[in-house]
Amino acid sequence: MKVNKIIRNLLILIILTTNVGCDQISKCIVRQKIDFNDRTSVIGNFVTITKVENTGAFLSLGDHLPRIIYKILMIILPLIVLGYALYYLLTSNNLSKLLILGICFIIGGGLGNVFDRILYGFVTDFLYFNFGLFHTGIVNMADISITIGFFILMYELYINRRILNIKLS
Repeated sequence: MKVNKIIRNLLILIILTTNVGCDQISKCIVRQKIDFNDRTSVIGNFVTITKVENTGAFLSLGDHLPRIIYKILMIILPLIVLGYALYYLLTSNNLSKLLILGICFIIGGGLGNVFDRILYGFVTDFLYFNFGLFHTGIVNMADISITIGFFILMYELYINRRILNIKLS
């Protein structure tokens, strides 16, 4: 039983490391190879690369906060939440594989953006998606990871809720 938990936790750490690594490598490449506000079409006009530095959070929210408030809200608080989520993930024994994966994606994406804020004082964003009626702001791989993790969690919670409703009926 203890060996299974060690293997499980090792796999969680590998998923997290891979997630953060892909985010940081992609941002490093963009910082070195792409000039600010250059637009490079990747897939027609659907996916475009444009390098920007985001000093705030989602859609630059909080970029004009005083530095101490910024550090608390954008670095310290997220680190506490992500640390607790990681602790919960590593110590909980009854989580489904899909729930673990979703939480890993959220933690990995969150850590990727927090690392940027600590190291550079901003987050490098570079991907823009335009699918007609649906388009995004300029995002990065960490943002995509957080979004994927969120949808995995929503799917898992929906499936479990449906299963619970069937069992209760």
